[in-house]
Amino acid sequence: MAVDVTRGAIARVVLNRPERRNALDAESLRLLAEAFQSLGADTEVRVIVVSGAGGNFCAGADLAEVRRADGMAARRTYFGGVADVIRSMRAARKPIIVAVEGYCLAGAMGILAAADLAYATEDAKFGLPEVQIGLFPMVVLAPLARLTGLRALSDLALTGRRVDAPEALRIGLLNAVVEQGKLDAAVEEKALSLASLSPFVLAMGKEALSEVGDQPFPSALRYLQGMVSQVASSEDGQEGVAAFLEKRKPQWRGR
Repeated sequence: MAVDVTRGAIARVVLNRPERRNALDAESLRLLAEAFQSLGADTEVRVIVVSGAGGNFCAGADLAEVRRADGMAARRTYFGGVADVIRSMRAARKPIIVAVEGYCLAGAMGILAAADLAYATEDAKFGLPEVQIGLFPMVVLAPLARLTGLRALSDLALTGRRVDAPEALRIGLLNAVVEQGKLDAAVEEKALSLASLSPFVLAMGKEALSEVGDQPFPSALRYLQGMVSQVASSEDGQEGVAAFLEKRKPQWRGR
């Protein structure tokens, strides 16, 4: 399969086309969107971890497939698949962690940006090289523009240059850079930490983080006031406060 999915409290989504550096063909995009939709609705799943097989995360679009696309409608359908993956990640009510080794380029940058947290090894490479082959990273600009400063994003998109993991961390693409061989352990530790928290509160928090960036400040403040009231009134909100005051471990109910 072009995408391998393992279910559990910590679900794993692995891009599995190592012979193509996990390039995104139409099947991969369809399977990714379906995976995020399904895992997002699975009550057993607490956290989703996304990675690539064979030492690379993803080299972006499968250009052979882009070339074969015949006409505007076919190309629109293909790139619509990239948008579907980003939408499904944003809609999934579970934290999503991306783990990057090797290359993370072009369309893969949209997956990186749509995730809630991102970790990478020291030797990972990032970039938006589309302009160098007569294309432009249009679809992935949507999540990237909400993640990095416009100057940094313009530099990547207009020049097509690649950046290393320390620079990706500096401009806001990553949460942390770890030594080679320690990526899995670092991501596992973070995933276990998230899995121990209230799934309801995390879902509400992820929704708030997603929505607040699209609203003017006054409406965002009103929206967040309503959201915190819902969380505080929920069973998990009340249980968490009680457990803290009683100095015991909370028992999450998921409501």
